[in-house]
Amino acid sequence: MIREVGAPGWDRTSNPCLRRAGTWVHDDPQTSNTITYHIDFIKKQVCCSPTRSSLKFPYNFRTKIMATSIVSKTARDKLPPRREPYFARVQSGLFVGFRKLAEGDGTWIARRRNEAGKQEYKALGTLPNFDDAVKATLEWSKAADAGVSTKTTTVKDSCEHYVKHLGLHKGASSKSDAEGRFRRLVYDNKIGRIDLSKLRTSHVKDWLAEQISEIEESAEDEDDLRRAKDSANRNLASLKAALNLALHDRLVATDAGWKTVTKFKDVGRRRQSFLPAEQRSALIEACAEDIRQLVKAMLFTAARPGELARACVKHFDSQQGTLVLDGKTGHRIVSLSSAAIDFLEERTKSRIANAPIFSTEYGQPWNKDSWKKPFKDAVKAAQLPASVVMYSLRHTAISEMIASGIDSFEVARMAGTSTEMIDKHYGHLQHDRMRAKLDAIAIL
Repeated sequence: MIREVGAPGWDRTSNPCLRRAGTWVHDDPQTSNTITYHIDFIKKQVCCSPTRSSLKFPYNFRTKIMATSIVSKTARDKLPPRREPYFARVQSGLFVGFRKLAEGDGTWIARRRNEAGKQEYKALGTLPNFDDAVKATLEWSKAADAGVSTKTTTVKDSCEHYVKHLGLHKGASSKSDAEGRFRRLVYDNKIGRIDLSKLRTSHVKDWLAEQISEIEESAEDEDDLRRAKDSANRNLASLKAALNLALHDRLVATDAGWKTVTKFKDVGRRRQSFLPAEQRSALIEACAEDIRQLVKAMLFTAARPGELARACVKHFDSQQGTLVLDGKTGHRIVSLSSAAIDFLEERTKSRIANAPIFSTEYGQPWNKDSWKKPFKDAVKAAQLPASVVMYSLRHTAISEMIASGIDSFEVARMAGTSTEMIDKHYGHLQHDRMRAKLDAIAIL
C-alpha cells in the first residue's frame, strides 16, 4: 500500500511543465517493512488541471529511495530490534534479510519467490557479514533451482529417509540393522539435530571419535580397541550411506560435510607384532622389576593383562598347576607349564590369599593407566618397534602354542577366546606345522 504524507500542490518549473515534490510511504504487506520515498514528480503541461486522486506512480517520474540498509555492521547496529527481518534485494525475486535481536547477534534469512509465485524462506543463522549472507543466499537459491529441497533437513531426517529406503529396496533385515545403529548413535545424539546443509567434517569426526572414547578408557588390551574401531567403521559406513542417499535424492546440495571423513585403518584384523625369542629377552631385561613380572606372566599364560592384574594368591593352585582367571569371557582355569608354576610359587610365597599376585612397586594392583608408560619405556629401551604393545605378548604366546602343536581348542580355552578366532588369525601357523609333517612323508 502506498500512501502520501502531506498534500503539496503543483509548482510551475522553468520549462512548460508542472513540478510536484512530495513524500510517500510504502507499507510492504509481505515483509511489514516501511519504506519512505522522497519524490520529484514532473508532469508535462496539459490543458486540464492535474488531479490528485489515485496516484499510481506513473512511468514518467524520478525517485530517490531512502530504504533501510543492512549492508554494514554500523547500519545494522542502528536498527531497532524486531521479529520481522529487514530485507535487501539480491537479485530479481531473491532477497536476504537480517533479523535484529534485542540481545546478542542478529540472524540472517534468505527469501525467494518460486516458479509458482510462492515465497520460500531459508534460515541462514549467524554469519560474519552481509557478503557472507548474500553468498549463502545465492547458493541456496542455486540449489533450489537445481531441484534440491528447500526444506530444512537434519541428519536424523536423512537417516530416517535411508531406513525407509532400505525397507523398500533391501528388506527387513537391512532396515532393522541400520535403524538400530541410528537409534543408538544418531537420533538422540547432537549430530542428529544438525541441519544437513550445515554439517561439517568436524561434526562427523567428533561423532566417530565419541564411539571409541569410552573403550579407550576401559580397554584391557589392544584387541578391545581394535574391535571398537572396527565397529565404529561400520557405523560410519551406515551414516555415510544415509547421507549419500540424501545427496542423491536432492535433500542437500553437497557432500562436503562428510565426503573426506575416513574410517580407522587396519582394524579388521589384529596387529601381528610377534616377538621372537631374542626380542622377548631384550624386553624382559629392559623392564622395571614390577612390570617385568606381569610381562613374564603374560608370556607364560597368553592371558590378557587385565585378567592377570585381577588375579589373587588364592587363584593359584600349585598342587594342580593351574591358575583361575576371570575375564571378559567369564571364569576359566588355565593349565600352567612347570616353568610357570615355579614362577608363580615364587610370586605367591608367604602372601595372604587376597593379595594380588602382580602389583606395582607401590603395592597397587595394575591397570591400563599404570602399565602403559613403563611398558612403552621398556619397548623403547629394548629398541623394539613402536607397534609392540602389551597385547603383543598375548599374541606371541598364542603363536608359540599353536606352532608347538597344541590343539586350537586347548589354546582357545587357555587364552579365553574362540576356536574361530584362533583359526582365523593363527591358522597359517597350523598350516606350517602340517606342511612339516607332510614333508616327512615320501609319497613319490
